[in-house]
Amino acid sequence: MAIHIGPIRLENPVILAPMSGVTDLPFRRLVKRSGAALVVSEMIASQAAIRETRQSLKMSTNCAEEFPMAVQLAGCDPSVMSEAAKLNVDRGAAIIDINMGCPVKKVVNKQAGSALMRQQALAGRILEAVVKAVPLPVTLKIRTGWDEGSRNAPEIARIAEASGIQAITVHGRTRCQFYNGKADWDFIRNVKEAVKIPVIGNGDVTTPAEAKRMLELSGADGVMIGRGACGRPWLLGQVIEFLKTGVAPPDPPLGVIGDTVLAHFDEMLRYYGRDVGMRMARKHIGWYSKGLPGSAEFRARVFRVADARTVRDMIRAFFDPLIDEAGCAGAAA
Repeated sequence: MAIHIGPIRLENPVILAPMSGVTDLPFRRLVKRSGAALVVSEMIASQAAIRETRQSLKMSTNCAEEFPMAVQLAGCDPSVMSEAAKLNVDRGAAIIDINMGCPVKKVVNKQAGSALMRQQALAGRILEAVVKAVPLPVTLKIRTGWDEGSRNAPEIARIAEASGIQAITVHGRTRCQFYNGKADWDFIRNVKEAVKIPVIGNGDVTTPAEAKRMLELSGADGVMIGRGACGRPWLLGQVIEFLKTGVAPPDPPLGVIGDTVLAHFDEMLRYYGRDVGMRMARKHIGWYSKGLPGSAEFRARVFRVADARTVRDMIRAFFDPLIDEAGCAGAAA
């Protein structure tokens, strides 16, 4: 099950996807503890990395316990991308990942992200420049293409391999699909067959069974999980176990989930400071509570509160009765 990305050996094929506003250091730590082989930072604009804004520095911060960690960069200028990659080598990144898959307008309108899939020559120059600039393995994340009429991921993959890229992740949608419809896991096989370097499949993996099915249909060497891990940082550990044994572990008990929410909340406050940490934590609290009894009302109340101690009390008050109910149900059974 191991994957080699250049000299770096990943002990299993399960990777956390980069997600803007989500895969910060506190979240990556949680996922790494579940056993994920590799975690990837939020996407960092290469210009911001060079300016060393406080935000970009936070986004690329890493710690020893999450090694190896990949830093993902976005941009459209080969020289700027190269300089940004060098800066992140100095900050301790183990892998530099280049984003050519982001579909959002503010990135695409700057000719970065998935816009580069329509500019193969420029994409190749960026890849070559970054590979030459750093001593670390460089990887690439792409989509299947810009739209259904130009699904050129295999061609981009061949360019990437020739440029020295060490692994490629393919999200199974076009840019024009954004996150609509279903990811085309079968199409990823076309990329796998086009290159010899590892190919990672991505898109719509929310359960261990889906991870296994995606690997079977795509022939990919590994699976990258993004939105499925929001509110479920333990999902990647479940996938790892399922791929090894064919048995998926159950979700953690509600008591463990409640403790995880509180620990995550406290770490975000320490990492960002109280005001920013409170704002950043709200979406995570919402994801953790989704689907539980009374969660909509709980989220509505929590999102209106600005005092951290009150939020902690509300989290405990929400989970404790559910834990008691689960315990009583178990005893009755």
